[in-house]
Amino acid sequence: MINGRLLRMKEVRVLMADGEQKGVMTSRDALELARSVDLDLVLVAPNADPPVCRVIDFGKYKYDQEKRDKENKKHKQELKGIKITPRIAEHDLGHLAKTASKFFAEGDKVRVVCMFRQRELVHPQIGKQKMDRFAELCADVAVVERPANLEGRQMSMIMMPKVKGKGPKQDAKNQDEQDGGEAIQDHGVGQDHAKEVE
Repeated sequence: MINGRLLRMKEVRVLMADGEQKGVMTSRDALELARSVDLDLVLVAPNADPPVCRVIDFGKYKYDQEKRDKENKKHKQELKGIKITPRIAEHDLGHLAKTASKFFAEGDKVRVVCMFRQRELVHPQIGKQKMDRFAELCADVAVVERPANLEGRQMSMIMMPKVKGKGPKQDAKNQDEQDGGEAIQDHGVGQDHAKEVE
């Protein structure tokens, strides 16, 4: 409520723009006080007893409030999910990596889950290779926060967007994490089995 609409209230507690308390007065007196200093009388705490009004520039008050609301609505990081299988084709993996890149661009983390059938659990390294390949495809925009780990019939890995403007130490840490994943791939463990499954 602002200015004339406040006249319906019998009494209000008045605060000046600088925080000075003027105490409790009739709404008519409060409005006259606001007009005398060429400002608006704005209701800021309607549920208080008596309601609290502030003598301020309403335009500036509204602008500040909208600015605060916008800051509060800033994107909160979420954990998105991507599911793959040990049998996923390279093209499909690339498509899912593009989808994940959109999530990273929005500042979200991504949990990549590789689902195994019972008979595929004999060769978990095939799923690990797919996870490493996925991380490789997203390396430009994301880093592995939690490496791939087998839990029951699924292997999961968490990736997070790269921090913009990071220092050389962070770059080295991220490079170490990625090099670790590539080293596992380079050993060639289970490559013959991968051909059999696919």
